[in-house]
Amino acid sequence: MKIFLKSERARFWVLVAIVSISGFSQGMLLPLIAVIFEQDGVSSALNGLSATGLYIGTLVIAPFMEPQLRRFGYKPLILVGGGLVIASLLAFPLWKSVLFWFVLRVLIGIGDQALHFSTQTWITSFSPQHRLGRNIAIYGMSFSVGFGAGPLFVPLVGIFEALPFIVSGILCLIAWSLVFLLRNDFPETSAGSMAQKGTIGRFKAAIVIGWIAFLPPLGYGFLEASLNAIFPVYALRQSIDVAMVSYMLAAFSIGAIATQLPLGALSDRIGRRKVLLLALFGGAAAFGTASFFESNAWATLALFIVAGMFVGSTFSLGISYMADLMPRDLLPTGNLLCGIAFSIGSLAGPVLGGLFLDLTKELSFLLLIAAILLVIFTVIALRSNTESNAAVEETL
Repeated sequence: MKIFLKSERARFWVLVAIVSISGFSQGMLLPLIAVIFEQDGVSSALNGLSATGLYIGTLVIAPFMEPQLRRFGYKPLILVGGGLVIASLLAFPLWKSVLFWFVLRVLIGIGDQALHFSTQTWITSFSPQHRLGRNIAIYGMSFSVGFGAGPLFVPLVGIFEALPFIVSGILCLIAWSLVFLLRNDFPETSAGSMAQKGTIGRFKAAIVIGWIAFLPPLGYGFLEASLNAIFPVYALRQSIDVAMVSYMLAAFSIGAIATQLPLGALSDRIGRRKVLLLALFGGAAAFGTASFFESNAWATLALFIVAGMFVGSTFSLGISYMADLMPRDLLPTGNLLCGIAFSIGSLAGPVLGGLFLDLTKELSFLLLIAAILLVIFTVIALRSNTESNAAVEETL
């Protein structure tokens, strides 16, 4: 006899738990493999290229996600995605090879796309408008908690190289088992709605309506991937030890966790755009300032906390901003495009970050991150709400 959790609150917290453990595995995997490859003498460019496997997987599978979600519902996609992630994590210790690990990262990317797309869309679909920012902030905060805890497990590689992979796989398995307690549900669709346009038509409509909201996830993807995959390489070359690198990455996540919920609630009151502009500018200023204090590891760590307090919420704020602009029957498409934007940024982050290290010897790596944030800040600042509303009315 099957027993399902019936309340929305219970469903919400199960989804939050799943995302937090997924964040943990990602937060551990990026710096862990970067450190292992750096210690094995793998070049920073190849190190960064290998890290893109995760995001190649998310992009390759993205066009196929929405039709499957509408056909099978949220629960089956979460189960398939989580199962693929668990199997891949436990396969890492089987064979140490740059190519094999790249393939496993592609598979994890596919699984993560299914998992995050389904949970993210599910939460935005049942969250009331006046609590949307808060709920998405908790969603983002749970991921940040897991992502921040992940790097702290990197030093386990000194005990036994396979140990971090095994720990992560087991934790994901525990969270994944909770999904069986949820009753399946499907995205909202009504006759004659834009959901009937077909995949290409829905993509076009969603891009016209919400392209401005896809920029924060794009920037956060670049920041997160480059910070976790390339910054450890840069820091080791600056003679910062592995443990301190782990503390710095965790410090960024601590800052993000501290302000995720307050910024999400504030966006419910004063609007997503204003809070996004504040976050982007503050993050750029913090990273830019940190580039002048890299000789002092503890000062850099403190500035990482400040940077996390500002930009740690940009992904969740971008999702909320998109949900404000998008008709409800296009929410799966909008969420998918947020994920694609995040993946594109994540794909570019390690590649451009690795090239930046190889080509520039004098400039700080943190200046690259600050510059990306400033560019996105400028585009959003120049894009008025009136123009966004006009795009929505024209599409509708």
